[in-house]
Amino acid sequence: MLVDWLHHTDFAYPWLLPLLLVIPYMIYWYIKNNQNQTGSFKVTTTFFLQGIKNWKSRMRHFMFVLRCIGLAALIIALARPRERFTEQQTDGEGIDIVLCFDISGSMTEQDFTPNRLEASKQVAREFVQGRPGDRIGITIFSSESFTLCPLTTDHNTVQAQINNIENGYLGVDGTAIGSGLATSVDRMKNSKSKSKVIILLTDGVDFGGVIPPDIAKNMAKLYGIKVYTIGVGSEKEMDVQVQSQFGATTQRRKMEFNESLLQSLAKETGGQYFHATDNEALKKIYASINQLEKNKVQVTTYNRFTEEFLPFLLAGLICIVLEMALRLTIFKKFP
Repeated sequence: MLVDWLHHTDFAYPWLLPLLLVIPYMIYWYIKNNQNQTGSFKVTTTFFLQGIKNWKSRMRHFMFVLRCIGLAALIIALARPRERFTEQQTDGEGIDIVLCFDISGSMTEQDFTPNRLEASKQVAREFVQGRPGDRIGITIFSSESFTLCPLTTDHNTVQAQINNIENGYLGVDGTAIGSGLATSVDRMKNSKSKSKVIILLTDGVDFGGVIPPDIAKNMAKLYGIKVYTIGVGSEKEMDVQVQSQFGATTQRRKMEFNESLLQSLAKETGGQYFHATDNEALKKIYASINQLEKNKVQVTTYNRFTEEFLPFLLAGLICIVLEMALRLTIFKKFP
């Protein structure tokens, strides 16, 4: 709750907040002074001292605590905390983009860190953050395909759905690239945007599915959709853990990869093909696509503020007044 409050709050006079450093100094001074004022004497027995403490002696530090809390609250009130409400106005024409993710078992290979799918998700989140004004959707596929998020300008929802992507989400494993691409095209066929783009990310080993990649490619061409394909992985050999009847064992396996299919999908739809062999290369590819598909959008941000200093001011005054009242009455010291 506190973290959420701080996330939506700023201060009109933040340069006053360092005054809060006075509080630790006051505590240090109080402890040191209290120790110096504590007298001691030697006695042969402490039996007669049992039960000598009363509620006043137990509460002797309470007034100092009130003073610290009150002073801290007053300093925060002087800094004028304000709850911030941010509004954005978008002018111009964005681009419709569908991110199409392969979530088959082969996307869990660990030639990326921590694996192909998780690396792809991380870079996709960064890509979405850099596309204000665009409508973005998400489709996923293994042996079947599914629309995880329709085209929307609500990028917080898009980010949340990217986080939810995981291997096995659709049950039966497989890599139906044609089905994934066809579902992405179906999401965009009624779009009025002048620029429509599908970013298809897969390891490129196609099997299964009811729609062949060639038919999906022709659908994209029919609706004027450019397909950017990203081939993730390589054909190098790696040590992979597999389950056997004797438990988990390590085998040397050649990573499967098919570039020719992805190159064909991109070339014939007016897009481009990219090959990502590691995390850094994947980031550069998304950066390249970001430059190739520029949008003419101007985002104007408006901030509205609601003052929140009053509760701190009241709390500080109450603590200070209460401390003074207790010191002059119940805890009054007599010479």
